[in-house]
Amino acid sequence: MLTSVYRLVRPRQFELVFKDITLDTSHVIVHPVRLSICNADQRYYQGLRAENILRKKLPMALIHEAVGRVVYDPSGQFQEGTLVVMIPNTPSETDEVIAENYLRSSQFRASGFDGFMQEYVSMKPDRLVPLPEDINLSVAAFTEIVSVSYHAIRRFLRFSHTRRNVIGVWGDGNLGYITSLLLKIILPESRICVFGVNEYKLHDFSFADDVFLISEIPDDFYLDHAFECVGGAASSKAINQIIDHINPEGTISIMGVSEDLAPLNTRMILEKGLRLFGSSRSGRKDFLGLINLYKENPDVVNQLEKIVGAEIHVKNIQDIIRAFEIDIHKIMGKTIMIWEN
Repeated sequence: MLTSVYRLVRPRQFELVFKDITLDTSHVIVHPVRLSICNADQRYYQGLRAENILRKKLPMALIHEAVGRVVYDPSGQFQEGTLVVMIPNTPSETDEVIAENYLRSSQFRASGFDGFMQEYVSMKPDRLVPLPEDINLSVAAFTEIVSVSYHAIRRFLRFSHTRRNVIGVWGDGNLGYITSLLLKIILPESRICVFGVNEYKLHDFSFADDVFLISEIPDDFYLDHAFECVGGAASSKAINQIIDHINPEGTISIMGVSEDLAPLNTRMILEKGLRLFGSSRSGRKDFLGLINLYKENPDVVNQLEKIVGAEIHVKNIQDIIRAFEIDIHKIMGKTIMIWEN
């Protein structure tokens, strides 16, 4: 069975190739229907990764946030036409200690092998999770990034002490929005405070208990724990500001991705006895838990609808380029490709 694959061959240049899919009893064939553009996709598209990494990774089909429709399942686990979220993390082994998304042997779509910019995708059944009926497909398309926040919060609940009166989230972008929303749903008794640089973005965080510009944090404001969702060159500043305002023995969850090393105030990390941990990607357990959260708390999906940005019908390479270029200039929100290939 032939499938069309849209691969990035060099920054801002895509190429259509055809790949043969072997039909067997251990894989499900899925047709992607909505794809969500992530910052990681943009770093490849714009050539913002190191030259040696681009040479190693490309050509490659982008996109690791997507939902699709089952078209063929010889295992009988999914009915034809079932809408599913596709899990990009692809483990080849299990470990009783290390989660699937941290195993060095695991592969991740759109980071080393082809992502979901394909006509059809062959996947193992355990990499697919059925979606709730009537869910907004544009929200469902970025379930993966929501599952990353869900994963980080699950780990936070394991690592942190139980005094969770005040929790701060640094970052007023998509990741900060998603993380603070889930925190408010999962820990409704906690005071969730969001810290950002754009006042107009902070207005969207209506579910948060407080919002602050990072230039206007009161000197006597302290919190129990914090999540860093900034990334990039500003991640160091954000983490050090958290260190200044966090109470002793607090926990800091680091989620923002930076290409550069970040200098940290290790003296105060030691003096306050802080615990820092990093989280990246997610696994099947996180997707299952998040889908259950969607079912139990429909308001989560309603709030996530607020960060659906441009929705672009995509039929060819020119449409793909247009979607990525529009995404570059967005102020807030997730750019969704309605995949018609």
